[in-house]
Amino acid sequence: MTPLEQVARLLLAAALAGLIGWERETTRRPAGLRTHVLVGVGSALVMLVSQEMFLQYFQDDQFSRADPGRIAAQVVSGIGFLGAGTILREGATVRGLTTAASLWVAAAIGLAVGAGAFLGALVTTAVTLTALVVLGRLERRSRLKERQRLLRIRLEDRPGQLAAIVTPLAQHQVNIRQVEMNPTSREDEVELELVVDLPRGLDPLHLADAVGRVPGVRALELENGD
Repeated sequence: MTPLEQVARLLLAAALAGLIGWERETTRRPAGLRTHVLVGVGSALVMLVSQEMFLQYFQDDQFSRADPGRIAAQVVSGIGFLGAGTILREGATVRGLTTAASLWVAAAIGLAVGAGAFLGALVTTAVTLTALVVLGRLERRSRLKERQRLLRIRLEDRPGQLAAIVTPLAQHQVNIRQVEMNPTSREDEVELELVVDLPRGLDPLHLADAVGRVPGVRALELENGD
C-alpha cells in the first residue's frame, strides 16, 4: 500500500465518522464531531498498522498462521469504555445510549475503511445517518401522543429561579422527567432544559405563556420532546 493510499483511507474514515459526529453535535450530545472523527481515524490507523505488521513481519513460514486482525479486534472491545462515558442516568431515565452506539459504529467504519472495505463503510454510514436523522424524527413524532415536550428556558442567574419555574408547572400538573442547567455566553444568564410530560387537555401554548410570565425569564422554547 502506497503512502498516498494510506492517507486517503485515513481521510475517508475521518469524513465518514465525522458525518455521524456532526449529527450528534447538532443535537448537543456528549460525544460530537471531534470525538467521532478521532474514533474513526484512530480505528482506521489501527487496521492499517495491523495490515502493515502482517505484511512486514509475518511472511515467514513460522508465522503463516498469524492473524492480522488481532490488534484491530481490540478496538471493538476497547471502544466500550469510551461509549460508557457518554451514558448518563438521571433518575429513572438513561441518556446517551444512542451516542454510545454511534461511537461503536464509527469505530467499525474506521476499521472497514482501513481494511479497504469501502462499500461496507459507505453503506454503514448511510444506514447510521438514516437511523439517527429519519428514525429520530419518527420517534419524536410518536412522542406527541405521549405529550412529551422539551422546554428550553433562558433566564437570569439568581437564587430561587428554579423553584419559580417549577411552580407554574406544578400548578398545571406537569410531570418533570429531566432537568439540565447549562451556562450561556452571558455571565448573568443560564439555560434551563426540562423534559416534561403534559397532562391531557393542557394546551402547550397555555403552559408556555404561564412559564413566560415568571420574573427573570428572557426567552422560552417549547419543542416536541428530545
